[in-house]
Amino acid sequence: MSEEVGMDVQPDEVSIYQTPSGNFDAEDARSESVRKERVDLQSEIEMGAVTEDELAKDTHVSQGLFQDDGDGKDEDDNDSGTYYPNSDGSGTRLQRAERDGDTVFPDTFQTSHLLHYERFKAYQDYMLGDCKMSEVKAFTADYLEKVVEPCDWQAVWCTDVFDVLVEVVDVDYKDMKAQVELVLPLKCEARGCEVTEEAINTLLEATLQKVPLQELEVIYEESGDFDSTALALEHLRFFYKHIWREWDEEDEDDDFDYFMRYVEPRLRLYYDILEDRVPAGLVTEYHALVGQCADKFQEFSSLRNGLSSDSDSELDNVSMVEGLRLYEQMEALKRKLRIIENPLLRYVLRYKFNSGQHCSSARGARPAGARRVVHVVCVSATVGLLQSLMADKLAPQYSGDDFEVQLHNDPQVAVAACYEGDVVIVCPGHYNISSSISIPDSILLEGYGLPDEVVIEKKSKGDTFVECAGASVKISNLKFIEHDTIEGILCVRQGKVEMENCVMQCETTGVIVRTSAELIMNMCDLYGSKGAGVEIYPGSVCSLLGTGIHHCKDGVLIKDFADKLDTKPKITMVNNVIHNNEGYGVILVKPNDDLSDDQPAKMETADEPDVSTVPAEVDPAAAEEAEEPCEASSVESDLPEAEIPIIVVEEEQEEEVEEEECCAINEGSEENDVIKRELTATNTRKLRRQISKANQGGSMQADENLPSQEMFVSIQGNQFKRNGKGSFGTFLY
Repeated sequence: MSEEVGMDVQPDEVSIYQTPSGNFDAEDARSESVRKERVDLQSEIEMGAVTEDELAKDTHVSQGLFQDDGDGKDEDDNDSGTYYPNSDGSGTRLQRAERDGDTVFPDTFQTSHLLHYERFKAYQDYMLGDCKMSEVKAFTADYLEKVVEPCDWQAVWCTDVFDVLVEVVDVDYKDMKAQVELVLPLKCEARGCEVTEEAINTLLEATLQKVPLQELEVIYEESGDFDSTALALEHLRFFYKHIWREWDEEDEDDDFDYFMRYVEPRLRLYYDILEDRVPAGLVTEYHALVGQCADKFQEFSSLRNGLSSDSDSELDNVSMVEGLRLYEQMEALKRKLRIIENPLLRYVLRYKFNSGQHCSSARGARPAGARRVVHVVCVSATVGLLQSLMADKLAPQYSGDDFEVQLHNDPQVAVAACYEGDVVIVCPGHYNISSSISIPDSILLEGYGLPDEVVIEKKSKGDTFVECAGASVKISNLKFIEHDTIEGILCVRQGKVEMENCVMQCETTGVIVRTSAELIMNMCDLYGSKGAGVEIYPGSVCSLLGTGIHHCKDGVLIKDFADKLDTKPKITMVNNVIHNNEGYGVILVKPNDDLSDDQPAKMETADEPDVSTVPAEVDPAAAEEAEEPCEASSVESDLPEAEIPIIVVEEEQEEEVEEEECCAINEGSEENDVIKRELTATNTRKLRRQISKANQGGSMQADENLPSQEMFVSIQGNQFKRNGKGSFGTFLY
């Protein structure tokens, strides 16, 4: 991977004959035309048609995109945006994408393999920068104009029905389309139908010979002249396929950085999904939400386009009510999408939408007359081991005719073979498993020996390590070592799980207790989680007794979604030792009431001044006085006089805006007033939410009163030591 060279380019320091690919051609066959171009461009500069600042800007973009490894290196910019052609004319740096099987097409450039930081840097530094939402298309067109060759290059035009080889004769950068001609003899591959040269020419005539740039795949050339074109089309194609949403244009708040609000989180989510860092259920939910939102937006747009601006007909009134309903549904879907796209909120809220899913279904009880099975798992069944096991376990507890013994060498296979009421005994040894252990039935899983002697380790990626959904599951005397799973070392989806004398060595996520599930951890040890050691969801029951939780990001994380259907969890914490965690020992995650979407947006008028404008150091009594109606400017309070006019001015401006809106509403007929007021109020709420809440990561604060909340059934005898931020805290999102 080459490192990008940081250069402060000035017009008189850079040859103006540098081609878009970055190669210097002053001595090749085109030297005469290059000299002519120099004279023309210099004349334009002297005449003022092209300023030197503009020339410097364009040259800087080209060099930033297409420079190679040099002796000088910018320490702050050594993550190159992508593979770009070098300036010594040594040829392409992009790989060849060879087509599978027999094909009539030449090879194209391999561009779909780009890494996260390569795309990130290309969008941030070259394509979008700090543009606003309304400027996205203009910035994109400007980027394409700087890097895409205007003509004389071949590409494969890829559609859903056919692929055909074409030659580009012109590029319309503003519309992001290319004017093309068929390459003869015709090279075409159709899917499920027969395509002729005449049919394709007819299609091209209907589109004025223009096709979208993102449907073109540039033909591979070793010269490197078209590397920049291939990469630019890849960035364009990826952006409109995975980043851009057609409803982004509906966002009325155009004062934000589009890259920071939408591109960065969506790009990060794409690669998190690609690298299996998001649960499969959440990925399915996300794609379903995107599809639903797209359908609602299309329906809403069609309905809105069909409304007449000056009509008071009954049909239009019905359409406006229907439009309001669709709008609210679309806003709800967009809020869910924003939560999943935000990395921080995805962590604290990611399982809310796809809860209750588990990998396998319960097998139930064995057929009538069948005996219960004791599954014995051992690396090697020696005589001594079997004698000890018979004396200590099998004979005293399972010697009746109702039991039979089966031997296994893999604990995952043994658990998968269980029916309701079966027992799994794992003998000493280190067991490496490749897939998750799913326990959908009520069984007993225990280790024969000390936890450090009976170790189950999972190194492969996946959603879970151990997941339980049985009505009553008991796990004891085992050590679990987890690597790179998403939903935790143990996920209790439903039912009841009792863990006793177990050790859990985590690498990513700890124990998760989902809604309606119950967990009892007695004399266990959990450490190493990059998230919380134990995550407790609304409506769950969790009892931690004599358990150690340490060296995690947070000890215990309690989630509150503020959903009316959710009930408070019931938590018991007795004689635990929670220490050496990066954050808090116990932290509650809940929505900020002031920013919650469920609360109606307040109009900051003089009648209802916004308390958030009161400085933090002001006494609460002063803030209460500021809420008295109609006297915000004259009320006696502890507010400094210099700050009172600021509040008054904002309130007066907003009051004037509200009066203007009310005047506009009253212009319609009497029967439309209610509908129009609803639409206006909805737009106001939307704007308020965007300004106050857009992409806020939340705030964290210590909260020593947390143990007094009613969710704690009992909390006593616990020790909190050396936790980075304290014993108890609250995270407001």
